[in-house]
Amino acid sequence: MRPRSNVFSVSESTFRPIIRPIMIPSALRDTLGRCLRDLRISVTDRCNFRCSYCLPPGAAVRFLPRHDLLSFEEIRRIAGIAHALGVRKLRLTGGEPLLRRDLPALIARLAELPEVDLALTTNGALLASMARPLVAAGLARVTVSLDALDGARFRQISGSRLDLAQVLAGIEAAAQAGLAPVKINCVLRRGVNDDQIEPLLRHFRGSGHILRFIEYMDAGGTHAWQRAEVVPAAEVLARIAALYPLEPLVPVAPGEVVQRWRFRDGGGEIGIIASVTQPFCRDCNRLRLSSDGRLYTCLFASEGFDLRALLRAGRSDEEILSAIAALWSARDDRYSELRRSSAAQRGPRMAMSYIGG
Repeated sequence: MRPRSNVFSVSESTFRPIIRPIMIPSALRDTLGRCLRDLRISVTDRCNFRCSYCLPPGAAVRFLPRHDLLSFEEIRRIAGIAHALGVRKLRLTGGEPLLRRDLPALIARLAELPEVDLALTTNGALLASMARPLVAAGLARVTVSLDALDGARFRQISGSRLDLAQVLAGIEAAAQAGLAPVKINCVLRRGVNDDQIEPLLRHFRGSGHILRFIEYMDAGGTHAWQRAEVVPAAEVLARIAALYPLEPLVPVAPGEVVQRWRFRDGGGEIGIIASVTQPFCRDCNRLRLSSDGRLYTCLFASEGFDLRALLRAGRSDEEILSAIAALWSARDDRYSELRRSSAAQRGPRMAMSYIGG
């Protein structure tokens, strides 16, 4: 990464912070005026699934050694510094975050931060036994990834021998533990699971959970993404509305990526995330932290900023804050808006299992 600020200069192998106080605006903004509000924290690159859009069968995978992972103390320190820069939403991701040992202890540390929305994304396989400890530690919300209700299809997509019933039990356990409404994310792929829209609707409508359909994205570099496999949001919405009349809901927060709808008969709420056909880059307020301490300013990034090197070199909070502020202030990412142009091609993109979804 080339130097892009007079506050902090960085190259691939050297870090040369200029040690002086900097003025942080009340709302830290990037070059497109987007505020930093959301930090997604990957706590592990390991997963008990191999979903076809993340870790496809046959793809070479080398998991990080334990000493390369950020410690809970390091994660808490970064979260605290990000909070000082305006972050008010923390989401724990992976890999599969519930594979990280003693995760409730980390959640308890993060929950100490004031006015923070603390959430977690999981595949749900371990959620039934973990839901109550997570809530007791301070977790506020949970999102579960579920791409099919047919058992055989579920195993095919997830690349796992685990039973679909485990995920469904995890969803219900989360709701009973106080994490309702649970959000259910389904990534749709033409010819793979686009026939699961209606079964998923029938199952979750009226349950109190929020089902959300996501367009298949070209994130990561481990699969051969084809635009023809994208099921456009407009098509999904039309299929839903043909069964159940809908009305739109207004966004609940700045930078919200989901289009929210509710069933007119009171059957609940659904969402659609259309990052391919209706890009929302200009509202993106997210920064991503990989499990080995690299910061990424976009889901489609090809390189990250090595924050772990600063932490383990004994840099002060002020220096780390300056580095993050400089990184965000220089940010100009808008890959989804530029997807079809040469400007979007910046080299191999990081796998979703590494960078966090």
